[in-house]
Amino acid sequence: MRVVTWNINSVNARLDRLTAWLELHKPDVLALQELKCATAAFPTEAVAALGYEVAALGDGRWNGVAILSRVGLSDVVMNLDDQPEFDGSVEPRAIGATCGGVRIWSVYVPNGREPDHDHYAYKLRWFSALKATVEREQSAAGADALPYAVIGDFNVAPNDDDVWDMAEFVNATHVTPAEREAVESLKTTGLDEVMPRALKGKPYTFWDYRALAFQKAMGMRIDLIMANAAFRARVRDAWIDRDERKIKGGSDHAPVVVDLND
Repeated sequence: MRVVTWNINSVNARLDRLTAWLELHKPDVLALQELKCATAAFPTEAVAALGYEVAALGDGRWNGVAILSRVGLSDVVMNLDDQPEFDGSVEPRAIGATCGGVRIWSVYVPNGREPDHDHYAYKLRWFSALKATVEREQSAAGADALPYAVIGDFNVAPNDDDVWDMAEFVNATHVTPAEREAVESLKTTGLDEVMPRALKGKPYTFWDYRALAFQKAMGMRIDLIMANAAFRARVRDAWIDRDERKIKGGSDHAPVVVDLND
């Protein structure tokens, strides 16, 4: 079973890349982030033609998440428990579903903008809601817990090695102790990281479009897979598709792929 997370940075603008990637790599489950389209505008027919069911959540702005599955799609949940608002609305940043006996959450964690910005405080509250949701679902499942993973764009580099140069991140988000602690605290729910292997260089997942960041290896590892023991026990391989990031007109994030034993 192949499970993938990918911040696609506008699903309709990159529909040709999405369908080509689905046809080439044939994931069983694909979690998408940053749809940049309303729920009704998601290109459902195009992916249905390739055998995928879709659960999508978007408002037409810069957010939006989805789960595509060709192994079933049930128990869909939109948003986290008590998900905090920003500027008076609950942003479409989390969607959960059970696919082929695996419970998946696709998440697009708020950016935070700057450490002294309201968006940063919102980001930390959002992480608290994520943790509470995971705790509730895992507690309710108990001993019968399915393989379970929270995957997506966490907008946090967990370690110093996960950015190209820590000196470039002084007084910046994504690397602050509070953000890293928010990711680390998810481990108290039973989740832990599935670390992708580096096919070349460091296992970065994001490179800015500007300043030839990809060519200069100025990347970050912010697209993460946090999974319970049942999921981790089935991991056969985990890797980052850097080739997709090389393609002109593609997303600034690369897909992160996890192959599971059946």
